[in-house]
This record gives sequence, C-alpha cells and structure tokens, in this order.
Amino acid sequence: MSLSKWLIRKRKIYAKSTLKNNKAISKSYESLWIKCSQCNFLMFYKTLSNNFKVCPKCGYHFPAFSQDRISYIFDEHTWQPFNTNLSSTDPLGFRDKKLYRQRLYEMKTKTGLHDAVQTGIGYVNSIKIACGIMDFRFMGGSMGSVVGEKLTRLIEYATSSKLPLIIFCSSGGARMQEGMLSLMQMAKISSSLYKHSESGLVYFTILTSPTTGGVTASFAMLGDLIIAEPQALIAFAGRRVIEQTIKEELPDNFQTSEYLFKHGFIDLIISRTKMRDIIYKLLSFYIKQA
Repeated sequence: MSLSKWLIRKRKIYAKSTLKNNKAISKSYESLWIKCSQCNFLMFYKTLSNNFKVCPKCGYHFPAFSQDRISYIFDEHTWQPFNTNLSSTDPLGFRDKKLYRQRLYEMKTKTGLHDAVQTGIGYVNSIKIACGIMDFRFMGGSMGSVVGEKLTRLIEYATSSKLPLIIFCSSGGARMQEGMLSLMQMAKISSSLYKHSESGLVYFTILTSPTTGGVTASFAMLGDLIIAEPQALIAFAGRRVIEQTIKEELPDNFQTSEYLFKHGFIDLIISRTKMRDIIYKLLSFYIKQA
C-alpha cells in the first residue's frame, strides 16, 4: 500500500472515530439537560430531580414513576411492599400486533415492575398508611386482574389493620387484553372500599396525569377526599367520543384538574412539591377526629 493511500485510509478511520465520539458526547450532554415541554425552560437534570420533577419556572409537572412517589411521600426506609411477585397471565390468549404475554414480558424487562401498581405500607411523619401507587410506564397504567387483586388485598389489609388508605391514580383505564376480567376489577375494588368506609376509615385518592377510563369510573372518584396534581388530565372517555355523543363542542380545558375543581368534581389541587406536607396535615386532622 502506498503512503498516500495509507494516509487517506487513516484519515477516514479518524473521521469516523471523531464523529462517533462527538455523538456520544452530545448524547451525554442531552441527558444532563432537560427542557420543560410547557415553557421551554432549560434546566440541569438534578435541578428537576431535586424539585420533585416539577419545573421550577412554570410549575409544570413532569411524569413521575411509582418509585419516585415512594421517595417523595414516605419517611426514608419505611416503605414495605406487598405482593411484589403477583404477575398477569394471558387468560384469553390475546394477540394484536404482538402476543399479550410478549407485551407483559417486555414491560417487566423495561420497567422492572411485575404490573402497573405498587402497593404497600409506609410512614408519613410517623403516621402509618396503606398506599397503592399506579405506574403509567407499565402498559399505560392499565387495570388488569393483577392491579385489581393487589389493590383489593391492600384495601382489605388497611380495613383489618384500621389504617388510612391512599391510592395514587395514573391510568389509561381497563386493560383490553384481559377483556371482561379487567372490567370486573372495578366492582371488586369498589366493594372493598365500601367495607373500608363502613369501618369508619379514611380514603384519599390522588389523581395524576393521566387518570382515565375505568379507573376514573371506579376507585379514583370514591375517595373521602379527591386530590389532583395541577394540570392533570382526568377523564372517562376521549373528547371526540363525548362530543359526538352529546352533540356539543366542549371547552379546551374541560378534562383538566382545574376545570373539574371549579365544577366540584375534585376537592383539592396540590402541587407535588407540597403533597407530602398536605397529606400529613390531612391525616393528622382525620386521626384526631376519629
């Protein structure tokens, strides 16, 4: 090989290597900086993490995972999970573009969760509570048999142990891959909540974005206090379906927590940055009254 060809070859190799390194550096910088999708404020990722994933400029609430909420709400090292190994099967042999069991496997691998809810007990400033936290990452937080079973067991434990109950809702609704079995969870959870209420125990629901479908139509709206995060999407059906049904045009914000608060569907709108303190004050009030 001549010297000129050798030099040309080396230049090409160097150029490819430089381009690859520049892309890697660019990607690492992108992961360090986050732009708010509402106000376009550019912030260091730690700034967002330290502010409970809430934009410090406009207050926009970024999506939070179930593990995030556990760390935000509960005293350190007090969370005790329940039924962590419960996992959905494929009772209908459902298939769309993929087999349902394949989707479940992919979700478990991606999220590290067995299904769309974490349940357990924890302490908020030394007040013991039972809590369920839905996670939208797992198949859109959809409610299948496992979500229904885990929440029902949690509610029954809270009732027998005389504990206050909180459920963080984040869901696209019932899980269509399980058909009627998923719809049955609405009644199962609601009946357990009735027994909890009859025992004189308090139940809070906290609606995060989005809370829709069968979850909204059941346990999300059955709380003694219904709390929502700011600007959360809360709905039963989609805008188009509702407008076609009632033959009317609806306001742009009619499925937001602010609109629902104004019309009496929810009781409080609380920022995630203040959620722990407000929950403690509310629980303290109910415990004193009991």
